[in-house]
Amino acid sequence: MEKSAITIAGITGSLRKGSYNRAALRAAAECMPEGSVLKILDVSELPFLNEDEEAIAIPASVVAFKSELEQADGLLIATPEYNYSIPPVLKNALDWVSRGELLPLDGKHAAIMSASPGLFGGARAQYHLRQVCIVLNLCVLNRPEVMIGRAHEMFDENGKLTDERTRRHIEAQVKALVQSIRSDSAAK
Repeated sequence: MEKSAITIAGITGSLRKGSYNRAALRAAAECMPEGSVLKILDVSELPFLNEDEEAIAIPASVVAFKSELEQADGLLIATPEYNYSIPPVLKNALDWVSRGELLPLDGKHAAIMSASPGLFGGARAQYHLRQVCIVLNLCVLNRPEVMIGRAHEMFDENGKLTDERTRRHIEAQVKALVQSIRSDSAAK
């Protein structure tokens, strides 16, 4: 039996208020197909993983974050590219959810997008992130890919997506993500 609404959790590896990747997630929320919603989660309160602290108690922010991911049907990650890779805040969030008995991303469908002022739009970070997703057992869409190059030209000063071609790519990606979740649910 199909759920009436599909919930996608959205996370970004950028803490910057004017983040193009956070703006891309907001654009994705506007593009969600009927019967689905994107809930943007905040990773800024997650402490850096420290096994000594973890042995004492799992921080409340981590417990809440994992619970939000557990309740979601899928995941959309918008990542900046830092030195050809993913930012530490994103890696930290993914490291936290890969530990313990509750593995909220195990087997979930996911999509990756990236935005960067550079021409490649964060492509190298996406490929590195895909390696991390393997150990998390995420089912990451291969296509359509969304790499927003020259992001400073695609969003206005308020972080609103102004480029229609980019909007169409985002729409196609979130539609494919929701379809993959629905197809998987129907097959079970």
